[in-house]
Amino acid sequence: MELAAYQSLRDLQDRHWWFVGRRRFVAQLIKRFIALPTKARVLEAGCGYGGNLAMLGELGEVQAFEFDDDARTHAATLLRRSVAYGRLPDAIGFEDDRFDLIAMLDVLEHIDDDVASLRTLGDRLAPGGTLLLTVPAVPWLWSDHDVLHQHKRRYTRALLVERLHGAGFEVARIGYFNALLFPLALAQRLFARFLGGGGADHSAPAGFLNAVLTAIFSLECKFLGRVPFPIGLSLFAVARNRRA
Repeated sequence: MELAAYQSLRDLQDRHWWFVGRRRFVAQLIKRFIALPTKARVLEAGCGYGGNLAMLGELGEVQAFEFDDDARTHAATLLRRSVAYGRLPDAIGFEDDRFDLIAMLDVLEHIDDDVASLRTLGDRLAPGGTLLLTVPAVPWLWSDHDVLHQHKRRYTRALLVERLHGAGFEVARIGYFNALLFPLALAQRLFARFLGGGGADHSAPAGFLNAVLTAIFSLECKFLGRVPFPIGLSLFAVARNRRA
């Protein structure tokens, strides 16, 4: 990810509609679909600047790894403990640890070898443990935004299932989200293509618009498990290790 874009995450992760909405959606995903023990052991794979750590910390004992030095230092101040250095697919540490939940939130798309990375995370799951993934969806939505954030790919549902199966997982739940805003995002990206660029801004919208977008995105929590969306800007997957 380009440095300016990556550092913007630090400033925006507490207020930008996308980060706030995704956090609320992920928290609801865990509540509805993942049975965890009391004081679960949780690992965030690629925690960035730590915007999800407080939410995950409500589940139990949280550990995290991150490859970027600046992000890791900032995340450690939020976690109030050290955040490990880690780089997927094969240099993440935690060889002797096993976790009830591993959350990998919009990280897999940045990694060349996604299957090997998933397999490494599977080795860190406790028996009966769960991997929770979110990734950008719909490859034909590829835009300057993906280039700016150095994505390797956007996923289809079938491709994400294929990668998970290839890494030894069974998929318990999979679906699209960030769907209510899909028409707006599609229009914006088509407009940007027509003009020959754009679509790569990583600043937050003005306050009122940001609040509206947050409310729309957060509304999807009410549909979770009731109405499956046929398409969305993102995919989630809840997976468990077949090798356990």
